[in-house]
Amino acid sequence: MPIGSQTGTEAAQGRFTRDATNDVNYRVRAVTSWDVRQQTEYGTLRTYIRFGVSNETPGGTGGGSTPSAFWDRAFMQFAGFTVGRSQSFFDLFTYGGAYSYHNVRVSGDTGASGQNLWAYTAQFGNGFSGTLSLEDPATRKGGTVDLGAVGFAIPATALGLDNAFTLNNGAVPTAFGFRVPDIIANLRVDQAWGFAGISAALHDASGAYYNTAVANACSLTGANCVNNGHPEDKYGWALAGGAKFNLPGGDMIGFNVCYAEGAPGFCTNNAVFTLYNSSTSVGAGWIADGVFANGTQIELTRVWSALAAYEHIWNPKWRTSFFGGYVNVNYNDNATALIQQRLPGVAVGCGRAAIAPALSTIQPLPGNSCSPDYDFWEAGTRTQWNPVPQLDIGLEVLYSKRNTAFKGPAIVPASGSRPPVFVLEDQDAWSAMFRWQRNFYP
Repeated sequence: MPIGSQTGTEAAQGRFTRDATNDVNYRVRAVTSWDVRQQTEYGTLRTYIRFGVSNETPGGTGGGSTPSAFWDRAFMQFAGFTVGRSQSFFDLFTYGGAYSYHNVRVSGDTGASGQNLWAYTAQFGNGFSGTLSLEDPATRKGGTVDLGAVGFAIPATALGLDNAFTLNNGAVPTAFGFRVPDIIANLRVDQAWGFAGISAALHDASGAYYNTAVANACSLTGANCVNNGHPEDKYGWALAGGAKFNLPGGDMIGFNVCYAEGAPGFCTNNAVFTLYNSSTSVGAGWIADGVFANGTQIELTRVWSALAAYEHIWNPKWRTSFFGGYVNVNYNDNATALIQQRLPGVAVGCGRAAIAPALSTIQPLPGNSCSPDYDFWEAGTRTQWNPVPQLDIGLEVLYSKRNTAFKGPAIVPASGSRPPVFVLEDQDAWSAMFRWQRNFYP
């Protein structure tokens, strides 16, 4: 079974209905790469490009749909610099890709998508290195939520994002207003035994402009007008540590831990989710860099994550990995109060006076936790068979547990073919993934 996803055509998957959810999904991809290297008096000049085409459900049907093109690498390396689209230098260890098949949500790793950046790496000798990188912040999910805009809806497909580089307001995100890149610092050591490293990030979580209910010269709705003023600039940050250890016989064990305030996209690739259990209950959760309302400062969201993996090599043709991770999302007391005051019927469900406009489509009832905090975890295993060199045939089994925000009685409006639901409850899902992959090397 698929778990709820947070973007585009995947959003309805968490409804688990026969008209909006695929119990079986396909992905067919073909990828090619070029790696050109030239020796110069300044060292190696390297140019690397990787792109491909993909056909997959439910984003595209298998019946003759046009494959979509994608690319995740296009960079140059010269005299210590890396310029272009590469993996973020904040990333350390994840089990995504090499040891699992699914898109890992308990990590902010960018290995699958790449990251636009400009970086310099200094080699200190004996495997020690340090990197300073300026990276595009728009790929780090989160965004600052203006509580005067629409958001926290069911299904959880959008937030009222209103920050320096992304404006959402209930629509498809559009990147603009890019002010400050993410500033990344990384120290690591690579040896025959594996690697270890620490990373730090500074992330712009500043807001755009306050929303007002009064029309003015620059907006009929009063939203996002420079005359409204804006909250004081705020910067989020993140720290991470990780390592991978090569064990005898080819086995591997690795871990990664991450903590962030106002920069959750460094600790998790999740943004929002909705997950139904038939028509009896639903789980939901939202992640934001921070929240603010008219006249208030930005309250930064705290997120931490941890993951680990182990792979055992049975023989040259068989290998099995075991992996799992956890993410915790916490809104401070001020942020929680600001959100609670904008829930419909909040005076009944949370004992506070409601403030217009209502932020959410969810109406808490007595007994609801009235808390936007939530957490989730996953655990799984993958076994891969290599009957001939460079041919991967494998099976992964994954269990995901989603502990909901606003747990308890609530009025959740109808969503697609799902009727209104009256309980927000923790949810879980099992998934199985099969993969056949043929690799060609020069």
